[in-house]
Order: sequence, then structure tokens, then C-alpha cells
Amino acid sequence: MKGKSLAWALTAALAGTTLGGTVQAQDKFVTIGTGGQTGVYYVAGQSICRFLNRGSADHGIKCNAPASGGGVANVNGIRNGEFNFGIMQSDHQFKAMKGLEPFKAEGPMEDIRAVFSLQSEVFTVLARRDANIKGLDDLKGKRVNVGNPGSGQRDTLEEIMRVKGWDKSVFALAAELKPAEQASALGDNNIDAMTYFVGHPNGAIQEATTTTDAVLVPITGPEIDKLLAEKSYYTKAEIPGGVYKGNDQPTASIGGKAVLSTSAKTDPEVVYQLVKSVFDNLERFQRLHPAFKDLKAEDMIKVGLSAPLHEGAQRYYKEKGWL
Repeated sequence: MKGKSLAWALTAALAGTTLGGTVQAQDKFVTIGTGGQTGVYYVAGQSICRFLNRGSADHGIKCNAPASGGGVANVNGIRNGEFNFGIMQSDHQFKAMKGLEPFKAEGPMEDIRAVFSLQSEVFTVLARRDANIKGLDDLKGKRVNVGNPGSGQRDTLEEIMRVKGWDKSVFALAAELKPAEQASALGDNNIDAMTYFVGHPNGAIQEATTTTDAVLVPITGPEIDKLLAEKSYYTKAEIPGGVYKGNDQPTASIGGKAVLSTSAKTDPEVVYQLVKSVFDNLERFQRLHPAFKDLKAEDMIKVGLSAPLHEGAQRYYKEKGWL
């Protein structure tokens, strides 16, 4: 009898362990790669997690969105498994899929998948007024923050430098500051100009123009026209006038879309629940940052997506009759 009781107890204990393990396995933890804490990527990732986490009692998914090095770093984070999702420029999604620079060494990322696009982004150059920088060519001989390695601004600036026939030696200083460090460096006169590929309005640009007499620099010229003709993922763009102190007129530049991406290996149910949590609360999402206010579902599921849609995202969009 004692033997039977012991056997039953062991069986029950094992069953309890198995059941406990099953319950534990239902909790899924996902991480979204974002950008610097002053940027729109960080707000976007935090906002997505906020809505996804509200339903975690039902779907068992828990989300976090730490600051990261930016779009290029997010691609690499998805590739190596550090991130389940990542926010990036639309051109980085395309370059990763095709194995183009800055991802050439790693080869094509054939399993990268699009989830949805977010805000429009503009390549932005902000200069101290006393540096007398009125156009791209005036950056030569100046102290310029080219951006930290792995950032979108760095990659886009390098594309512009390529069509201009420049390398970093054209600058008196090529600083590699992170986005959160730029505004103070400009204000402290440690650099003459900062670069950013970002949605507007942006906190770092607002800080810089509030604390420093600074001007937005137009990104125009025949070489820029050549870049636009060569690279379909870039479009003509404009920073509206009046958004930042001392910059009342629109500023011409180039731009693209921010895109939430993932891997084909990501659980379709996780992607479905994430997409559902955002689109079921899209009006609330739009209020979380001025850059989100013009987001439209019909654009988010198509515009700027240079990789195939993940099957979990497709499922939701088909349920809504959007595909």
C-alpha cells in the first residue's frame, strides 16, 4: 500500500511539474529593438508594448522595448535573436533582405518580414547658426556628428557622402555621438552640425533649437537628385516650417518610412496579437506622439514595406478585409 501511495505521489508530483511547466511555457516574452530614448523609435516601441501588455492576461505575451543603437542595430538584433522585433528605416529592411551594405558581410536576410509601417522620417541636418552652414557643401571642414555605428543617420549620411564623392576626411571632426548626446554637444559648441533620420517633431531637435541658435539645413542638389533616382526607398521629403524655434520656413530633404520588422521564425500568434493590439487601439496610438497623428491603417499595411508581410500580420489584415 505504501508502495502504491509513493508511486501515486511521484506521479502526481511529476504531473504537477509538467502542468506547471505547461502554464509557465504559455508566457512568451518578446523584445522590440527601438532607438535612442529621445527619438520616435523609442516612443513607438514603448507604445506598442503598452498595448500588447494590456492583454497579457489573455494571450500570455509580455513585451519590453529597450533603447538600442538604432535601425541597423535592430536588423542585426533580429538576425542574431537578441530582438524579436525591430523598428528600422524602410531602406534598411530592403538592404537587409538583399544583403546590401551595411549588411553585406552577413549576406541576404531572406527571412526578414514586415509587420507594418509607422511614421514618415526625414534625414535632418541641424547646424549652429554661427557655423554658417547653408547647404550640404558647407559641411566640409566642419565638426559634424555622423552618428553612432548601427544608426540610420550614419547609414543615410554615408549614402549621401558616396554620391558626393566624400569620405569622413572632408570633416574637421566626424563625431560618432548617439542621438541623445547630439543636442548638448551642439549647444556646448563641441560640434557644428548634427544629423538625424527621424520623424518630426522630435525631442532632440526641439531641445537643440530651444537651447541653441540653430538652423535646419536643406538637403538638395544634383547629387541628391541622383540618389533619389537610384534608390527607390528614398523619396523627396520636407520638414514643415514652424515646428522648431527659429525655423519658420519648410526645409527640403529626403526621407522614407519607419517600419516594424521581425523574422519569419517569429511565432505567428505573437505577431497576430501584437498587430491586433495596435490596430484595435489605433486612435489611442496616434495620440502618443505627434509623429503618429496622421497614421492610417491602409498605409501602414502597404507603404514602405520592402519585405514580405509576416503570416501573423497577414492573418489579422485579412480578417479585417484589408488584404
